[in-house]
Amino acid sequence: MNSPMDTPAAGPADSPAAGAPQKGPAACQKPPVVAVVGPTATGKTWFGVELALALGGEVISCDSMQIYKGMSIGTAAPTQEERRGVPHHMIGTVSPAQPYSVADYCRDASACIAGVLSRGRLPILVGGTGLYADSLLDGLSYPELPDAQPLRARLAAQARREGLDALYRRLQQADPQTAARLHPNDARRIIRALEVYESTGQPMSELARRARGEPAYRCLRLGLDYCDRALLYERIDRRVDLMMEQGLLGEVRALAAQPGVQGGTALAAIGYKEFLPLLRGEGSAADAVAAVKQASRRYAKRQRTWFYRHADTHWFYRDLQDDNSILSQMISLFHNMF
Repeated sequence: MNSPMDTPAAGPADSPAAGAPQKGPAACQKPPVVAVVGPTATGKTWFGVELALALGGEVISCDSMQIYKGMSIGTAAPTQEERRGVPHHMIGTVSPAQPYSVADYCRDASACIAGVLSRGRLPILVGGTGLYADSLLDGLSYPELPDAQPLRARLAAQARREGLDALYRRLQQADPQTAARLHPNDARRIIRALEVYESTGQPMSELARRARGEPAYRCLRLGLDYCDRALLYERIDRRVDLMMEQGLLGEVRALAAQPGVQGGTALAAIGYKEFLPLLRGEGSAADAVAAVKQASRRYAKRQRTWFYRHADTHWFYRDLQDDNSILSQMISLFHNMF
């Protein structure tokens, strides 16, 4: 159904743009992919499994943190019970000490899609990492970069020595477009943007512009959300509480104890980094839980901004319709398109 709510503000100018639905004979020859996207805690996992059962599909995760091993609780990775026998891919396959980029994801997810199609099944992409989804579905390509660990370590040391403000000002000069869309306190992304600039001599925003290619798939994008944001935020808070009951703190301890994860992407994930002060003997568990809830709500807001840029996404609101009605409409859309 079309959105009855006000559309969030458009995404950053240098973000990958959503292409119009492909039409004509060439588009019909492209293999089909269904993508279930939207903010965190909107029920994407359940709908992905139901669609797979109804349409003969397999699920490919589109979550930048579910890819890592040993992070199933904090990333809300689907349990075996929740999967209900549906094959799931791209979950818990990479060591948390290993760097993993969007280019790595596109390569691996493309291989998974090819495998699903070769079995005569429907690939169903499920997740809320917008950059990963757009890069895979819109045919974006990225240049091969050299090992960034030494450069990343040098930039991180500079941030500790001179303050993150110094790196942010440097990024403003080198890549003003990327700097404009990043929060001045977002150390990980600021350092990543400077890594790209120093490695390639080109701003990340320019590389993103050049990266746009021809989509390899004919995609049906299905979005899940809540019109009432308060309802979504309540769901987020309840899910964090459930994660704590399931042993999130123990999972964070085990992750932090692994060699090579300190300063890496995995431990910087929402639901993990907020507990690091507690592991150092600072603050309380209640403080960490409150910080996870707040960070998750802010992340949901950013996800909305990202995904609503796609005019070809069919949006469904779980506080306006029952789930079976939404599922029926999704299936009808698939049959009408393919």
